Amino acid sequence: MYCNSLTQYQRFKTREVKVGNIGIGGNNPVRIQSMTTTDTMDTMATVEQSIKMIDAGCEIVRITAPSIKEAENLANIKSELRKRGYNNPLVADIHFTPNAAEVAARIVEKVRINPGNYADKKKFETLKYTDETYKGELERLKERFVPLVKICKEYGTAMRIGTNHGSLSDRIMSRYGDSPQGMVESAMEFINICRELDYHEIVLSMKASNTLIVIQAYRLLMSRMIKENMNYPLHLGVTEAGDGEDGRIKSAVGIGSLLEDGLGDTIRVSLTEDPEFEIPVAKNLVEKYNNRELHQKICEISNNPINPFEYNKRKTREVLNIGNTNVPRVIADFSQKIQITPTSLYGVGYHYSVPNDKWNIIDVACDYLYIGNKSIDFEIPGTLGIILNYENWTKNSEKENYFPLIDSNKYILSNKLSNRLNFISIAIAEINNDLLFKLKNDKTAVPVINTNNIHGMAEQRRLIVEFINNECFNPIIIHRTYDNISSEQLQLYAATDIGSLLADGLGDGVFISSNGVASTKFINDTSFGILQATRTRISKTEYISCPSCGRTLFNLQETTSKIRAVTSHLKGIKIGIMGCIVNGPGEMADADYGYVGTGEGKITLYKEKEIVRRNIPEAEAVNELIKLIKEHGDWIDGE
Repeated sequence: MYCNSLTQYQRFKTREVKVGNIGIGGNNPVRIQSMTTTDTMDTMATVEQSIKMIDAGCEIVRITAPSIKEAENLANIKSELRKRGYNNPLVADIHFTPNAAEVAARIVEKVRINPGNYADKKKFETLKYTDETYKGELERLKERFVPLVKICKEYGTAMRIGTNHGSLSDRIMSRYGDSPQGMVESAMEFINICRELDYHEIVLSMKASNTLIVIQAYRLLMSRMIKENMNYPLHLGVTEAGDGEDGRIKSAVGIGSLLEDGLGDTIRVSLTEDPEFEIPVAKNLVEKYNNRELHQKICEISNNPINPFEYNKRKTREVLNIGNTNVPRVIADFSQKIQITPTSLYGVGYHYSVPNDKWNIIDVACDYLYIGNKSIDFEIPGTLGIILNYENWTKNSEKENYFPLIDSNKYILSNKLSNRLNFISIAIAEINNDLLFKLKNDKTAVPVINTNNIHGMAEQRRLIVEFINNECFNPIIIHRTYDNISSEQLQLYAATDIGSLLADGLGDGVFISSNGVASTKFINDTSFGILQATRTRISKTEYISCPSCGRTLFNLQETTSKIRAVTSHLKGIKIGIMGCIVNGPGEMADADYGYVGTGEGKITLYKEKEIVRRNIPEAEAVNELIKLIKEHGDWIDGE
């Protein structure tokens, strides 16, 4: 087990760690933090940006300290902030430089170290160890790390042991592989040294750009802590999430899936945008759990068939193009439209050409339209299915690709159904033996599961568990309805609610409804964004771009925008855009191509983790990236 309950919302009670005047864990609320992008040696710029972040609601400010000089300048930054009346704690972000960490720990309230590169140099080498030689490596690590722990104890400084999937040491990779288990073991080596020295002011994180790895690694860490009677607070985040819609959805899937199960004591949303724009996203994610404990009761899961530590898609039968090995399908809700015309379909990926009298279909075109009691009086694209309320369908049942949505009670009694595909609306209270028996034996039935519970993800998970335990192999559509919230909240909430289930291999389709909260295009884009973020359906290029910091060697926002402009049509390709070598080949982890700052105005290009072109002038680098993609046969011309 990795949390208190899979059905009753309850935050996991961790120990309190004081970071200056702010407590993390214990009875404290989930804290929000971010990181400056300025040059740490530019005191005033860093102070001004910190103030912008704090005024936006950032409670803890992280600042990079790549060398001793930056670590020393943290004193000037802290002093200036205090003069201006800002007492928020500061965190020094450390990579590769134990001596900088030891300086910073005497100045700021917290240091963040990365176990993968604090005492190791990454060369992507496979190393062989006996138990004895591995033990010797741990002694070397301990020798490097103990001085920092002693300083933190002396100065009352907290520490985040922040493991990153992409920067696991060669030693860990050689023994545990590129895996969530390796991430946990990497952290545990450092945790065990802290415990030997009776130092417990530590916060832990398990970050990756792949949301599934994030979720699995944190769950494994929690399971390990529970077994070993530890309760250190968790810092949640998805690293290199990117910008815009994709970055927000990806962050919500990774962070929200853990918050849903009561995990997490502080969060940072990593966007390739100015840091103050991260704060509203983080606030929306955290505020979702206000009063969550008051949700309607959900029966406990006594037999959990889902392995929470690795991805396994639920086994389902195929019904038309839904279930089994098919990608999850997207249903667009048009039931509230006043009139449905060919132009209405533009926002969900179907573009009608009047001169050519044909439909052009893009990669993010929905698979089904739910029109409820409405009608369509034009020729629909042949790839599009239409879903109607049952009574409306009975009047249109002869039409090709028209299918009914029927409630579970009528379904049990009905004799008139489609002989190809039937959608059955089901809530957890409606599950009974008669319904399960009919579904199990109906090769046309696709349940559409609904919930009104404020802890809806857990209720829908509980319902799917009922299907699994009863060997009911019908594919399932996850339906959620949102109202009385903003469109931004809808995007984050849907990514959390639906993404959490998809990340566990549960669900064969996405169906989001809103009562005027957002446009059909916005909701359709969100649906495909959730599928992309959970890697269950790839419909566009994925950008793994870091959020920038004082180490960054070029303008990340501008560069990401340039690269996106010329590569966004390369469906399924992953491009890492990293501001410096710290966030270089390792942090990109599973990117197909990498664009990394390696000097002032200099870019190095990677194919996966291999350097292929060094120190290209920045002005030429985007064109060189395109050439590289073409050389490896991954380029297609855009329209």
